[in-house]
Amino acid sequence: MTRFLTLILASTSLAAFAATAQPVQAQDTATASSTSAQAQQTETERLNAWFDKKFEEQLAFSPISQTFLGRKTDYDQIDDYSIEAEDRQLEWMRNATAEMKRDFDYDKLTHDGKISWDMWLFNLQREEAGVPFRKNTYVLHQFNGQQSFFPTFLINQHRVETEEDMVAFIARLKGSARALDQLLVRAQTNAEAGTRPPRFSYEGVIDQSEKITTGTPFDDGEPSALWEATQSKLAGLVEAGKITQNRSDELKEQARVALTETLKPSYDRIIAWFKQDMPNTKEVAFGASELPNGEAYYNYRLANQTTTDLTADEIHNIGLSEVARIRGEMEAIKEKTGFEGDLSAFFTFLREDDQFYFSDDDKGAQDYIDAAEKHLAFIKTRLPEFFGILPKADLEVKRVEPFREQDGAAQHYRPGTPDGSRPGTYYAHLSDMRAMPIHTLEVIAYHEGNPGHHMQISIANELTDVPKFRSQGSHFAAFSEGWGLYSETLAKEMGAYKDHYSDFGRLTTEMWRAIRLVVDTGMHSKGWSEEKAVEYFLANSPIPETSVRSEVRRYLVMPGQATSYKIGMLKIQELRAKAEKALGDDFDIRGFHDTVLGDGAVPLHILEKNVDHWIAETKKS
Repeated sequence: MTRFLTLILASTSLAAFAATAQPVQAQDTATASSTSAQAQQTETERLNAWFDKKFEEQLAFSPISQTFLGRKTDYDQIDDYSIEAEDRQLEWMRNATAEMKRDFDYDKLTHDGKISWDMWLFNLQREEAGVPFRKNTYVLHQFNGQQSFFPTFLINQHRVETEEDMVAFIARLKGSARALDQLLVRAQTNAEAGTRPPRFSYEGVIDQSEKITTGTPFDDGEPSALWEATQSKLAGLVEAGKITQNRSDELKEQARVALTETLKPSYDRIIAWFKQDMPNTKEVAFGASELPNGEAYYNYRLANQTTTDLTADEIHNIGLSEVARIRGEMEAIKEKTGFEGDLSAFFTFLREDDQFYFSDDDKGAQDYIDAAEKHLAFIKTRLPEFFGILPKADLEVKRVEPFREQDGAAQHYRPGTPDGSRPGTYYAHLSDMRAMPIHTLEVIAYHEGNPGHHMQISIANELTDVPKFRSQGSHFAAFSEGWGLYSETLAKEMGAYKDHYSDFGRLTTEMWRAIRLVVDTGMHSKGWSEEKAVEYFLANSPIPETSVRSEVRRYLVMPGQATSYKIGMLKIQELRAKAEKALGDDFDIRGFHDTVLGDGAVPLHILEKNVDHWIAETKKS
């Protein structure tokens, strides 16, 4: 009503009222503006409360997610991985979205409320878009497949602080067996539909599954990783006085039975089927375009992973352009080192000279971890100058567990808990130190740790002023991996890379991500072979061949994922340049970074909306 009356007064043109109408108009406009803002805030508060309620409902589908968030609800359960469970979750999402549209008014929301609404819709649309391609997915593969995830999760994420926690751990050993059987059924179904990963992926699944089920209590060998974890968790309870030694012995026997009589048979079934089906695979690797409906599937994957509508050709050309640009910067740094020879010779020098590697043994692995921790300690002192929001969770650097460690495989990050009780972890594959050069050590630590993934994910998890589905339940590869890559260059602004070789290492990893645009689209859209992809990689980077081949095989089983890094980084850099130009001397780097990270992970088009809003608000102040 007030807004309507204000509009009438604003249109009044009678001269007799001119002297008095103006003050009344201003007063009523201010009142209307205040009332409108209050209405927006109230509607947004209602919606946020609804979102948090729905987040709890959605979280109930995933006991694993609850554990990752530091909760001990459903602590004895493992997720349902069946198609039927996926359908139930999707139907829930559809019904919840219909409820949101029915009960809330988009036009009455604040800017942030509209962002939440848009993201909720985007999440549903993304899930719907994937339904036609369920049978195109490689369900179990060599790169962080579910067969290696469950032991990693139980060892590292399932904390045992009470007897009940240990009982839940044993129950989850059994639940993991059920989940593996469900995943095997899906892998078999997809194979029947014509979706089989290349032979090397089958070999990787078999190898990892055999390593997990080798050693005590599965045979007479050294204790397996799961058995070591079982003993360690029980010893901790005894030492803390939570259980007696007799009770520990009882629980240990229950765990042994669960491992040998329930979990191992599931792995045996995976091993047996993958060996049996291996003759049906292609020894020569191939891209997604050779799968049934493969072209459409790859286009879906590109849209899903980049959150853009860029085509394979456009992404390929962006990659070629970035490779050329970065080569020029590499040439400049090579000249600074005093190296005599062309860039190709410099690549060979970096790959082969012993000065760029730690010893290929356990001492060298520890030296790598120690060096990474030293660089991360330095960058932590610089964070307050570049960020207003800082993570509460600690960060630790660890070597990947032996059963899933792979020569040359990429490092990765696993988040801590929102309350900071479990730190975030940067994992490094250190089984082959010749695949882990020193000159790229520093930049990778920044990408996986601070100011990269640890910072971005921890800040998101710790947010309290946005709905939990955004702070704790959203992941967009283009945003998170784009931030990780952006943070590598940001670290240079923060004073990192104090020698030319480390700075060249920074360019090496950026080149790595630019090459990904070319190679991923090349293999999945342009018919490139695995060998052509490896050759292109080696010709444009000093990355060791062991790592290159591991990388290329990763792209083959995860179509499109590798494109997210560079596309996301370029968008963040574009938005920063836009803000710097628009704000001039009023540009604040801390404000920009808080704007990017302060709303959690978002699709790139929503990130642009957020930055535009920040620019506009900054201009007003």
